[in-house]
Amino acid sequence: MASEREYFSLSGPLHLTSVDWESADDQRSVAACLVQGVYILERDRQEKRQGAHALAPPWWEFFHFGLLRCLVDDADSSIFGAIFEFKPPASCCNHSLDGSPRYVLAFRGTITKQDSLSRDLELDLHLIRNGLHQTSRFEIAMQAVRNMVAAVGDSNVWLAGHSLGSAMAMLAGKSMAKSGIFLKSFLFNPPFFSAPIERIKSKKLKHGIRFATSVITAGLTLAMKAKHQSNRAQEDPFTALSAWAPCLFVNPADHICSEYIGYFEHRKKMEEIGAGGIERLATQNSLGSLLINAMGKEAEPLHLIPSARMTINATPSPDFKYAHGIHQWWGPDLQLRSELYKYK
Repeated sequence: MASEREYFSLSGPLHLTSVDWESADDQRSVAACLVQGVYILERDRQEKRQGAHALAPPWWEFFHFGLLRCLVDDADSSIFGAIFEFKPPASCCNHSLDGSPRYVLAFRGTITKQDSLSRDLELDLHLIRNGLHQTSRFEIAMQAVRNMVAAVGDSNVWLAGHSLGSAMAMLAGKSMAKSGIFLKSFLFNPPFFSAPIERIKSKKLKHGIRFATSVITAGLTLAMKAKHQSNRAQEDPFTALSAWAPCLFVNPADHICSEYIGYFEHRKKMEEIGAGGIERLATQNSLGSLLINAMGKEAEPLHLIPSARMTINATPSPDFKYAHGIHQWWGPDLQLRSELYKYK
């Protein structure tokens, strides 16, 4: 039995009958719906819903997108992503299409159903260990991104993902950015694995812990750089990524992504108190990745990025399921605040 949330007619943004492609709110809503479409594509597969019984198509057809291709995991045959093509009807020519994509590559997160759960959890573990880039699912996703950009150009392609899917999109976006290609990206509830400092009520205590962590991390980063002086002439890869500013969407009640709030806001505070140099070093690494690197193993922390436009949903969350869910991001009356953080 399908849940109400799988039906676009019951839980989709029916108010969005005309999309303003220059509106950040409309772009966010459409991107979130396309990601939801991938979730429902996999649920349709699991429940063997085909043809008129399939529930996924309205999630993209409502916005005049077509399904170009499903991305299928080679380990369990689950649908983890999709490539959507924007096909506006002739009537849309009366409205500006500036800001619209030609193609969107969207990636779902973990589905807690038996058919895909074990593979999704396996990838979640790879993500925690900074090993997502070594998985076959990511290789399939990365090849699809490269092929699409090569075929139509980077300005015509968007990336979008939720939870585990946002980690896939972030890693793909970072990989492209390292070669100078900056894709517009919508990352919903992206995982940030660290101690849950953001849940501490005392602002003074939070700042104290973050300051101490920054000093330790910066010191270890300097020590590691001194150890590898032969690479000194190479450009800092973190600085090379700074021109890419993906759109992050986080909820403070979601402990999986809420640390991004502290990550970026603390960096701003450190600049304000004159400790920006320390934080510019600390923001590139996590203590965990530095310890792994010290043991001679490669461990680039996936979740650390130099720049982003972060949007926080301050709408009260009834529970964790809402705070981490994709559905929140197309609501019409959200209490949102956004800020652009640029690495200098």
